[in-house]
Amino acid sequence: MRRRPHLLWLLGPFVLFLGAVPLVNRVHPTVGGLPFLVFWMLLATLATPALVWCAYRGDRRSRAARR
Repeated sequence: MRRRPHLLWLLGPFVLFLGAVPLVNRVHPTVGGLPFLVFWMLLATLATPALVWCAYRGDRRSRAARR
C-alpha cells in the first residue's frame, strides 16, 4: 500500500454506504422532499463513480511512472 496510496480513494464508497448509515438514519430533516437517509444514499451513489475514477487515474499515473 506504500506504493499505491491513491487506492485509498476506494474506501470512500465503503464509508459513505456502510460506515455512515448508522449516523444518518433519520427521517427528519428532509432534503428536497426526501428523507435524509434516501438523500444520503443518492449522494453516495453519485459520488462513487467520481471516487473510483480518482483511484483509476492515480493508478494509471503510477503505472506510467514505473515504466
